[in-house]
Amino acid sequence: VAARDTIIVGTVGNLELGKPEFRKQLDRFHRNPLFRGIRYGNLWNRNLSADLGKPAFVADLKLLADAGLELDTANQDPVLIAATVRLTDLVPTLRVVIDHLPQMEPPADPAAHRAYSANLRELGKRPQVYVKVSEVLRRVDGRVPDDVNFYRPRLDELWEIFGEDRLIYGSDWPNSDLWAQYPGVLKIVREYFTSKGPAASEKYFWKNSVAAYRWVKRETGQPQLRVA
Repeated sequence: VAARDTIIVGTVGNLELGKPEFRKQLDRFHRNPLFRGIRYGNLWNRNLSADLGKPAFVADLKLLADAGLELDTANQDPVLIAATVRLTDLVPTLRVVIDHLPQMEPPADPAAHRAYSANLRELGKRPQVYVKVSEVLRRVDGRVPDDVNFYRPRLDELWEIFGEDRLIYGSDWPNSDLWAQYPGVLKIVREYFTSKGPAASEKYFWKNSVAAYRWVKRETGQPQLRVA
């Protein structure tokens, strides 16, 4: 599909780090300029915290970084956030995109919340770490609020920690249909980021994704941004 449809400027794959076949698979897929990275995290029974203790896993992360590709981490919880700090300690040249962070419920326990906040702020200091502002909407008492002010506290926190250069738009469609139809999903983030001004809004909706994924335009009508 991606090869045929030029509206698709990149894909993120599912390769298993630490497996004997990883290097061969990476070499194969990296030849295709549409292949921009891989996805890992709390899915497919994977455990980033445990895997970071395996030398072969870390070696494959370094191969990914050396190839100029990125790593998406998905389905956040405090343990995964802490593991992402450790990951970026071990492989500081790897670009990382944290997916779906607005959906995560911060820890209620004060000590756990302090640890989570400290880890999030540590990631905010690392310029190779981006946050995909996806899965913003939440269901409360059986309904999904459609007022941007309901979501503003979490969005403000991400803005304050990561700034306008490292937040990326993500629709999470079609999973987003669980909360609202696409126009309703888009409405919340459009209202929030357009209020930050045209330059910041443009960074959020496309420019920052170029910095994170290094995708290249395929159609004359698509925007282009050169990244060093």
